[in-house]
Amino acid sequence: MWPDLPLEFIIEGTAISQQGSAQAKETWKTTIRHAARRALPEGSWLITDPLAVTIFLFPRTEMQGDIDNRVKPILDAMIACVYSDDALVERIVVQKFEPQRLFAFHDPSTVLAEALDASSPVVYIRVTDNLHEDLATWVA
Repeated sequence: MWPDLPLEFIIEGTAISQQGSAQAKETWKTTIRHAARRALPEGSWLITDPLAVTIFLFPRTEMQGDIDNRVKPILDAMIACVYSDDALVERIVVQKFEPQRLFAFHDPSTVLAEALDASSPVVYIRVTDNLHEDLATWVA
């Protein structure tokens, strides 16, 4: 049984860059796997069909560095946990929402609302099989 999609979860912390130390990246990947496993139903199989992944970064201060360097460790961490291979990811939407640049979301999911209300840095992840999901409908 595959998990119901979309699958949403939050990771507490600031996304580690691909240029981070090996130890920092491995710790970050472990944190992601734990968060994903908590969101997955017991006994669910790995997803093996094409996917879209949304990554929203919610730092508590201005984020240094490029956001594209933070994507690879997140996608790699979900291999053999959420999906069988990150080559299944056909669409990636990534955005950072620094405190001074946050905007209103229209009818956010419970999980996204939790990320928006977090007092510490968090990363919101959404995995879906809807490759053409229109995220613009979320924005107020």
